[in-house]
Amino acid sequence: MSQWLDFEYKTIQLDETGEEIEQKSVTSRLVREILGKNVHLDLIEIPAGEFLMGCPPGEEGWHPSQSPQHEVTLKGFLMGKYPVTQRQWAVVAKWEAVNTELNPYPSHFEEDDRPIEQVSWWEAREFCARLAKKTGRNYNLPSESQWEYACRAHTITPFHCGLTISTDLANYSGVHWDYMGRICSRGNYAKGKLGEDRKESTSVNYFPFANPLGLYDLHGNVREWCDDPAHDNYEGAPADGSTWRSGGEESKRILRGGSWNGSPRKCRSAFRGKLDPNATLYDVGFRVMCDEFDSP
Repeated sequence: MSQWLDFEYKTIQLDETGEEIEQKSVTSRLVREILGKNVHLDLIEIPAGEFLMGCPPGEEGWHPSQSPQHEVTLKGFLMGKYPVTQRQWAVVAKWEAVNTELNPYPSHFEEDDRPIEQVSWWEAREFCARLAKKTGRNYNLPSESQWEYACRAHTITPFHCGLTISTDLANYSGVHWDYMGRICSRGNYAKGKLGEDRKESTSVNYFPFANPLGLYDLHGNVREWCDDPAHDNYEGAPADGSTWRSGGEESKRILRGGSWNGSPRKCRSAFRGKLDPNATLYDVGFRVMCDEFDSP
């Protein structure tokens, strides 16, 4: 069972020092998918549009894998408001298997509203397959371009909140230590400040601000599986938002979003990681996408 709902959320913009420029209250729409008693999955409506994917060489933290920048035009879709939580995972893991069995409680940092972690790409895909079978709708992992489009939400800055990021707004490592045990500056970005190093995941509703589309936890907490095989750069990348299936490394899948134990450079909208699809790490989770809901 599902229903369309309106919801209100707050966004924030920072300058390059991390000082607040403005806050806004925004209203958007979501679909609430009922998974079980007192357990639901919220998906935000992401409108069709186009954007410039990747980042320019001058952006701090740039890597050749994030180039060349290229235009991508996408159809509308729905994206998980949060990464999939342990509460949601436990329910779906007990449903009938489609391709493989799932452990209902795999996470290292156990708490119902924290993101699921220590799940492989294949297990994340199984979660989506079970949702699709149960609902009759096309649930999947987002393509890499869908993920970045939804994360940026029409922004062109390194982060959807502006030119830098703060550990008051996202769960990443704001303090990094060198081999001598001294604080070094990798824990801040641009002219932003050093911050906390929580050394663990946080609940998906821990931080008060969403991105301009109403999505949370995109810069940090857990890295998120995307559908695509890894490619070294964007040469030949599709321009329609679809999964890039041709070429690339089938032995690696794309990760997006940074994590609680990564630097802010790895939490940028343009940052790309990759990992063996069989790997299960305590800072890797996922969120879901669906492109078959009718608007009310």
